[in-house]
Amino acid sequence: MSTASAATVHPGTVLADVIFPARRARPAAPSARHTLARDAALVLGGAALTGLAAQISVPVPGSPVPVTGQTFAALLVGTSLGARRGFLSLALYALVGMAGVPWFAEGHSGAAMPSFGYVLGMLLAATVVGVLARRGGDRGVLRTAGTMAAGSAIIYAVGVPYLALAADISLSQAVAAGLTPFLIGDALKAALAMGALPAAWKLLGRRGGAL
Repeated sequence: MSTASAATVHPGTVLADVIFPARRARPAAPSARHTLARDAALVLGGAALTGLAAQISVPVPGSPVPVTGQTFAALLVGTSLGARRGFLSLALYALVGMAGVPWFAEGHSGAAMPSFGYVLGMLLAATVVGVLARRGGDRGVLRTAGTMAAGSAIIYAVGVPYLALAADISLSQAVAAGLTPFLIGDALKAALAMGALPAAWKLLGRRGGAL
């Protein structure tokens, strides 16, 4: 049975399970050691991808929060890896950044920056979109749009109030500085995901059988 066909049998499969299937020690079950090694590599890769994407950063005049690629990367990690591995990837990203590795936006590190709430929001968002992806939330254009919208809403629900507290500004000011300027960019990121994720599933289906 092909890996793509296996995804049909197991609706809870996410993209990483199809693209990077666990090696099997015997026909009945994958080796626990190989599965653990595969999952560890995916978690590390997800954290590294988020850290690299965070360096794609454009300052926003009047806001301490830049436009970056890390939010898109976090949502992509969550949908591709699933809730557990997505959570671990973003937790690793957050913890390593807090420990001093300068891979937050604009090369920052630590938890003192006003935009740290967005990092916490991404951790939660990656988990939620991972749950949605296991329920097919990334296999169609409209479902992917809903998944990305839910993830983005979670990031802002945590990041904006945190910004208000950290920067000692009102909630309305935090919305103006930390949400409104990013809506167009988020729409473009969602459109990219709406094209890329369902297309990836269709490509896998053509290679290994209908999904």
